[in-house]
Amino acid sequence: MAISNDLTRLLRIEHPIVLAAMDLVADARLTRAVSDAGGFGLLGAGYGDAQWLKRELGVLTAAKSERPFGIGFITWSLAKQPELLDMALAARPRAVWFSFGDPAPFVERVKAAGALIVCQVHSVAMAADVVAMGADIVVAQGGEAGGHGISQCSLTLVPSIVDAVGGKVPVVLAGGAADGRALAAALMLGAQGVVMGTRFYASIEAAGREAAKQRIVKARGDETLRSIVFDVSRQNVWPHPFTGRCLANDHTDRWLGREQELMRRADVLADFARAREAGDFSFAPVIAGEAAGLVHDIPSAKEIVQRTAAEAERLLSHAPRLISHSM
Repeated sequence: MAISNDLTRLLRIEHPIVLAAMDLVADARLTRAVSDAGGFGLLGAGYGDAQWLKRELGVLTAAKSERPFGIGFITWSLAKQPELLDMALAARPRAVWFSFGDPAPFVERVKAAGALIVCQVHSVAMAADVVAMGADIVVAQGGEAGGHGISQCSLTLVPSIVDAVGGKVPVVLAGGAADGRALAAALMLGAQGVVMGTRFYASIEAAGREAAKQRIVKARGDETLRSIVFDVSRQNVWPHPFTGRCLANDHTDRWLGREQELMRRADVLADFARAREAGDFSFAPVIAGEAAGLVHDIPSAKEIVQRTAAEAERLLSHAPRLISHSM
């Protein structure tokens, strides 16, 4: 049985599987691969590098695929260079993703261009706010997710948001999703699909370094941590309550709990910058979530989409038997 719902109809996709808009990692190649596989690919425009965005949009539009795609921004950063939204909308995305900031200044322009608005949120209050602003889809990001977020887990956050706004717009689970079990569970929680970041990071098409992908494959779920160490190290500290989840390494082991001292260590910050440039992940972060513990290979994005959808469909078709066997 194929999974069809409001989310798949809105996005015009076959499977309710969405690529997280990972800054730089989700480039045009990965975005197109996920969309062509029947999921929804999102270009990770992140903080907004105009040259990168222009190049990657050119790759996306040159492919001349009929499959829909989206573009994701860190909202507070986009507010500093709003002209990037015009560049994005010119590529005719099916949706624009906003996270970490107020999307209100951009809603009218996105709607006028005929694109959907996807908003990532971390609380019921945030969900209600963005729906009132005109969001078409809400992404409920739990604390298991890689990158920036807060602490509430998906298991409680998602149904709370579904109860609050699920009757108005589709809700999608983000955080901890890496396979069909997560998709089936998300649907049981009332969500209409999943966003996957860490799982797609460890794919053939992802723009991340091979060494970073191998670290994800080898990591256990308890080998991640949420902190401000990597933000301090790259001199880009986010406001409270946001922290960033990454794989633990020698650098985080040394500086976790010593962040104020780290801020004063110009030598360490310089070493960190060099490590990032060189791809030395004993020092530089691999930004990944707890789902790393469920990632054991580096397949194509197409294979990830297909086997996630197939596993979820199989589990959901067996749901009555699973219930009867437990009684």
